[in-house]
Amino acid sequence: MSETVSVPHGLPMERDAGPFDPPREITRLREARPVSPMVFPDGHEGWLVTGYDAARQLLADTRFSSRQDLGILHMPYETPNMPTPTEPSPQVPGMFIAMDPPDHTRLRRMLTGAFTVKRMKMLEERIIEITERQLDELARLAPPVDLVREFALPVPSLVICELLGVPYADRETFQVNSAKFLVKDASLDEKMAAYNALNTYLTELVTDKRAAPGDDILSDLARQDELTTEELTGIAFLLLLAGHETTANMLALGAFALLEHPEQLAELRANPDLMPGAVEELMRYLSIADIFFRYAAEDIELGGETIPEGSTVIVSLLAANRDPKRFDNPDDLDIHRKARGHLSFGHGVHQCLGQQLARIEMRAGFTGLLRRFPTLELAIPASEVRLRTDMNIYGVHELPVTWTDTAR
Repeated sequence: MSETVSVPHGLPMERDAGPFDPPREITRLREARPVSPMVFPDGHEGWLVTGYDAARQLLADTRFSSRQDLGILHMPYETPNMPTPTEPSPQVPGMFIAMDPPDHTRLRRMLTGAFTVKRMKMLEERIIEITERQLDELARLAPPVDLVREFALPVPSLVICELLGVPYADRETFQVNSAKFLVKDASLDEKMAAYNALNTYLTELVTDKRAAPGDDILSDLARQDELTTEELTGIAFLLLLAGHETTANMLALGAFALLEHPEQLAELRANPDLMPGAVEELMRYLSIADIFFRYAAEDIELGGETIPEGSTVIVSLLAANRDPKRFDNPDDLDIHRKARGHLSFGHGVHQCLGQQLARIEMRAGFTGLLRRFPTLELAIPASEVRLRTDMNIYGVHELPVTWTDTAR
């Protein structure tokens, strides 16, 4: 039976099935028609992809363009809840998340050496050191404390600042503005004010790196003459935003999920060797970065449907990661699951560049937190935890926790 999705007020984004689960409407659409026609708030027609196989195929097919200057698409990280622009967005220099090959390939190739598995493994000891130091700070506080402010946000911020060569003392500047930029219902003026503030700060930073490079990723890039200052600033914007926002929200929401699954939390405490698999499962289960846009550069067959050239296509990674055709009992958190193959880092040429870094941070963060705080628990009822339903990267605004003792 054919089913058309009509979304007069934006996509069904409310996680009404629980804090960790997809919206019921998205789940229903995936079961009815994994590649569904939809109507945007302004009346123009597009497509919504919710099935795992179709999402993976779309992400691997570069005929589904990421370029926002080709059609009616949104700025990076903007959501379907915003009014759809009626004019194409101009390309932003260095913003390779919104580029196709060969432009995307040229910029990404310059970064692949910085994020190799080998280099990340070399950084692992340093990341563990940063994590343990922050856990020391946390243990000195009198509970209850906000785990977001005191742990989940500082750890990835410290790591990405050190990696990129961004002064950690400047974190207020980029954390406040990146948070404003990611508010779903902020006006375009508010978003642009936050973007421009970040852009101004990063332009000054990369200009300084060009004049006096150090031992960090931005300095390495600054030494490459073929990169313009505008491109370098755009790259810095992406890496800084993605490098702390995503991991911070995974650490906080993941801790919340584990506290709500005490048997699995106890197993992880007893057997830390389960942590690498648990991290993959938490990423699949939580899917904090959910909605992505593509633009059909030609007529394309996808999931038994014909996507006409010029169509705006939205893919829900959260829905795809909960597809029962790919994962058994997908709405259960199961730390023993073989969750590799999840789409939380994307797929294809745009697959997350920093995925190994994120994995190391999460393994270190969760392992250290569970070891050091054996009696960790929520300080408020789970129903009172403030969820980031208003943000483009899902998580919690605060996570008040308490404990009765600590360990080394």
